[in-house]
Amino acid sequence: MSDTQQAEVVEGQADTVEVTALLTHDINHVWHVLTTNDGAAAFLGEGATLGSKGEHWRAADGSHGVWRSYHPMEQVRVSWHASEDAPRSIVDLHLAPAGEQTSVTVRHEPVDDSAGMSARWRAALDRIDALAGD
Repeated sequence: MSDTQQAEVVEGQADTVEVTALLTHDINHVWHVLTTNDGAAAFLGEGATLGSKGEHWRAADGSHGVWRSYHPMEQVRVSWHASEDAPRSIVDLHLAPAGEQTSVTVRHEPVDDSAGMSARWRAALDRIDALAGD
């Protein structure tokens, strides 16, 4: 699993959550994992599949959104709705090399439930790291 992991509400922005982890795999491998359907499901939830920019995604828990951008080896951005009637928010996943490991940060804004979203994204980073180890 990840070596270090922290979650926090961004100072001065009570509606923004940022979760950071140092994954135990190099950035090339982590990016490869993220760009698979299994990686999309690890990130967004069971049932979510990888899509191109502008394509919709939907997880089994009802969360859904649109793939917004890809910057290979750097960033993935999606819009995110908790349910059909929930307001839109944005989730950014950023990668950075850290020697033989990868620093990954998930930033989600705006959020209503900071604790719940922190837990969701910490679990997602653990799933991505575990999948990278398979």
